[in-house]
Amino acid sequence: MSDVFVNYRTGDEESAATLIARDLTRRFGERIFFASKSIEPGRRFPVELIRAVEECEALLAVIGPRWAEVQGADGRPALEAEQDWTRREIQTALDRGILVIPVLVGKATRIDRAVLPDDLRELADCQYKRFDHRNVESDLTALGDTLARLLPELGAVDRDARQARERAEAKSRKKPTREAKHTRMRTRDVEQHVRGIGNLNGDLSGTFVNEPQGPVNTGPGYQYYAPRFQGDVTWVQFTADDSSDTVHQRFEREGRPSDGER
Repeated sequence: MSDVFVNYRTGDEESAATLIARDLTRRFGERIFFASKSIEPGRRFPVELIRAVEECEALLAVIGPRWAEVQGADGRPALEAEQDWTRREIQTALDRGILVIPVLVGKATRIDRAVLPDDLRELADCQYKRFDHRNVESDLTALGDTLARLLPELGAVDRDARQARERAEAKSRKKPTREAKHTRMRTRDVEQHVRGIGNLNGDLSGTFVNEPQGPVNTGPGYQYYAPRFQGDVTWVQFTADDSSDTVHQRFEREGRPSDGER
């Protein structure tokens, strides 16, 4: 059983109908019926067409600028012939209360009720979607999204939605990792007037003490003391010694430029 039947008129935007059917098949699998691809060799064409229309959940009527003008073998508009297959497929869908979505291609406009046979007049009242060769990707995506929303069973096999979920899950599993054995703290990152320690980069665990005013009981772990900086100290490096539970502090100075270098 196919959920979506792609209806089109030979001589009017067959290429657009083919493109639409191909992309919907890629996204939803074999739940899309397209006569030239879905009817197996040897099958009775009229029987298969009517059966597919009667069993579908939605019919897409692909309509281009010449849809109502294409002529039959007798020289009259094909739409006027009761045995015209494009007309019969739409009529069957409307009679059975099946969702019919006109897809207006290119410069095609909303269908004028005056040009439609009596049994197709309802088609002019159906809300349509647009498909333009200049916006192929976005229009195909919008059409597929609409079908997935309106037909839950179709949405359940939506390959694009599944891939989007997989990408989101893979992205959420990625977490940045940082490893650092030494932490450098530049003097400009430390505000000596603020209680506590300044900006530290890296992974330090333990207790940080800045200008203690008396005995401090910090419990287990390392203790880091923020030094008082004097002179031209450019940076200070803290290195935690796991074996002795001590902290080594090393200061470096930048040499003052000589008078000739100023």
